[in-house]
Amino acid sequence: MIAPIITFLSDYGLEDEFVGVCHGVIARRCPQARVIDLTHGIPPYDVRAGALVLAAALPHVPAGVHLAVVDPHVGAVGTHARRAVALRTATEERLLVGPDNGLLMLAAERFGGAVQAVDISRSREPAASSSRTFDGRDLFAPVAASLAAGERLAATGSELDVGELRRLQLPLARLSDGALLTHVLHGDRFGNLILDASPEQLAALDARAGGTLEVHHGGRVHAARLASTFADVPVGELLMYEDAQHMVALAVNQGSAAQLLAAARDDQLLVRPV
Repeated sequence: MIAPIITFLSDYGLEDEFVGVCHGVIARRCPQARVIDLTHGIPPYDVRAGALVLAAALPHVPAGVHLAVVDPHVGAVGTHARRAVALRTATEERLLVGPDNGLLMLAAERFGGAVQAVDISRSREPAASSSRTFDGRDLFAPVAASLAAGERLAATGSELDVGELRRLQLPLARLSDGALLTHVLHGDRFGNLILDASPEQLAALDARAGGTLEVHHGGRVHAARLASTFADVPVGELLMYEDAQHMVALAVNQGSAAQLLAAARDDQLLVRPV
């Protein structure tokens, strides 16, 4: 029998017991599950970073239950309250579990979007053993384990209209007068800058492979080589390339594009061929 898959992504880090406790909860409910830790290094409270990483990772792992917890408003009531949800995707019938704060929907859209969703808030562990500040342990991990053990999605909560699920608002790149106006979506630990532009938009600039692009940011102009990989340019030089997730990105060979450009998330860049 093939063990059910549960993937797990969070901003919990590894210094404390949070990840291990969630593993323990899963093991008690579904001991046969195989848990794949995607990452627990999402910056604290950074829902967008978590959503982008989750969407990038899931196409490369087996279908199963995908648990994600980046939850700045855990336990909140009133205007800051958020639902806890589980959903099913249109293709591959993947099951995603987490807070309804935009974390899940980019990944769901990689598989045709959500076709079924439930509010799992009432599936919390008994009050005597639960906390308002640790829904990963008391709500999300138990539901993920129950789904992996074969429980029906509809049995874990009350039905939701999938159109009500929260989506992230992301910046959008556009072409204008022979230039590409693009934005930094996020950076990785190497200092690479992942942009909101598509390879098709980059191709529309008619820049040739190996050619030079001007990258305008913060009143400065940087020369970047249009390349396929880091080693296509000398060490320390800037390049623009299509990354492993088919996003346009900027990098410095064995260096940091974020430091070179002094660029941060949501910064706008103007790119044009020389």
